[in-house]
Amino acid sequence: MKKVLFVINTLGIGGAERSLLELLDSLDSADCAIDLYVLLGRGQLISRVPEHVRLLNGKVDGGSIQDSPGRWALARMVAASFFRNGSWAGKLGSVLRALPSMLRNRRFQPDKLFWRVAADGAVRLEDRYDVAVAWIEGGASYFVADHVQAEKKLAVVHIDYEQSGYTRAMDRDCWARFQKIFVVSEEIREPFLRIYPEYRDRLQELPNLVNQEKIRRLAREPGGFSDGWDGLRLLSVGRLTYQKAFEIAVDAMRLLKDADFKVRWYVLGEGVQRKTLERKIAALGLQEDFILLGAVENPYPYYLQSDVYVHATRFEGRSIAVQEAQTLGCAVVVSNASGNRRQVEQNRDGLLCDLTPKAVSTAVGILLSDKRRRRRLGAAARVKRAASQEAVKAILEL
Repeated sequence: MKKVLFVINTLGIGGAERSLLELLDSLDSADCAIDLYVLLGRGQLISRVPEHVRLLNGKVDGGSIQDSPGRWALARMVAASFFRNGSWAGKLGSVLRALPSMLRNRRFQPDKLFWRVAADGAVRLEDRYDVAVAWIEGGASYFVADHVQAEKKLAVVHIDYEQSGYTRAMDRDCWARFQKIFVVSEEIREPFLRIYPEYRDRLQELPNLVNQEKIRRLAREPGGFSDGWDGLRLLSVGRLTYQKAFEIAVDAMRLLKDADFKVRWYVLGEGVQRKTLERKIAALGLQEDFILLGAVENPYPYYLQSDVYVHATRFEGRSIAVQEAQTLGCAVVVSNASGNRRQVEQNRDGLLCDLTPKAVSTAVGILLSDKRRRRRLGAAARVKRAASQEAVKAILEL
């Protein structure tokens, strides 16, 4: 029986995490023994690991990774990693090598700064595997590359690698130790190759695994909005981070209110920018109009109860949130950014717009003003098929 290991950074509420759990559900334990290692041992979805998967973490925490207690818990884990397995000076050196590029770009990203520390200081695994899969970039990839014994190593990249801020200095040639590197969409292949042109022959597309029937079933469960609002609703789903550009959404909402639209904008997600966004919302007088609901385990009733789904982000790999919105027949507005533009065909199953407050508000306003168009775009989006489980299994079997 083959021994397979999957490694992921955390199991918080996110697209890569949901996709991994769908894949683990689909893999037959009669064909292989499946182990899972969660690098930082935390996340709300840990309880959803299938019974046939052996979770290797001795201690896990089902709390959020994005709220304040979660971030402090992760900080303590990283601090402990500095001293576990020795070489604390080398770990400090990795931080110092990664810091200059962040300072130059004026984008301080603590997760990327300390992923190498977390990987090098993680508890080592004694078993040897036939296949080890790093399910996400960053710490999981560093850990599998440097500290896992396996005959074959595979990695999955979920993000526009160039725009996300990763560098060769951070990675320390980790990709050389993977026989195959999967990207979740063809559009993020070239950004990765601009940093690592030597790995062109190792790259292959691996679409996100989205269980559309399960999503539709969960959308019919109790839940969703409870504020009694009788106007139109906008929904966005994503972590409150620089990548998701919610500060632009707040400005767009101010323009929509100034244009007298009776609408509220809701965001499902948590993250480091919550306080910054709350200050901006208050400064623009939008406390009752732009609402940060936090992360929820079942977001699908919210999709079903919304009039327009908006995904105006700076960059993506392939957004699972957009695929979920399409699965539930939402009229969708996305920014014309990497990872988004391939998911929506302009005016057929959604609208694309530039990432500015004016452009976002204009595109959203078009749909808010035209119920017939919303229904037409939503109907076209609903019939789009996501990657099947068989297709993903066939690729991984390589």
